[in-house]
Amino acid sequence: MLELKQIKKSFGQKLVLKNASLLAKPGELIHISGINGSGKSTIFKIITGLLEADSGEIRLDKNDIVGALIENPDFLEYESAMTNLHFLANLNKRFNEKEVRGLLRYFMLDPDDPEPIAKYSVGMRQKVGIIQAVMENQNIILLDEPTRGIDQESISLFVTMLKKLKQQNKIVVVASHDQINELKYDRRFILHHGILQDE
Repeated sequence: MLELKQIKKSFGQKLVLKNASLLAKPGELIHISGINGSGKSTIFKIITGLLEADSGEIRLDKNDIVGALIENPDFLEYESAMTNLHFLANLNKRFNEKEVRGLLRYFMLDPDDPEPIAKYSVGMRQKVGIIQAVMENQNIILLDEPTRGIDQESISLFVTMLKKLKQQNKIVVVASHDQINELKYDRRFILHHGILQDE
């Protein structure tokens, strides 16, 4: 379970989140839309602990593991995709090489490619970001603008993956300024003036 209760966040004089609340249950696929700068990324950063809310409460179940693709993810720029994923998974001691290699191949990336991630296109970087959000069997998955720069074939693969994650009873929250037409969401919200509203 993921619950946000009356989250507030300001940056200086700008109020970004005003009483943002959300309850997500296992097996739900949720979409949050909003214009750029509306606070979608801020919500994810607060959930993952990258930012602290000014007030409000976040509730997770005891054994919940959160995976997240935050917009413009940071990588070890002069290392390969595989090395990056190995490093990120080892932070939690959950690296499963067979799983990671399979995910890279699924998204048409070569796990043995030594090319540094600095040379990757935007779409290729997004694929690696998606992989790191799901590779440790996380049961809450937050995806910020996941299809940015990704070709249509890879979007179809991404949609298929999300459908499987939903079938596995995982919570998946996608934040984007536009819709992914192939996805059927259980619930849709729009972030407007700092408040999450039913769309």
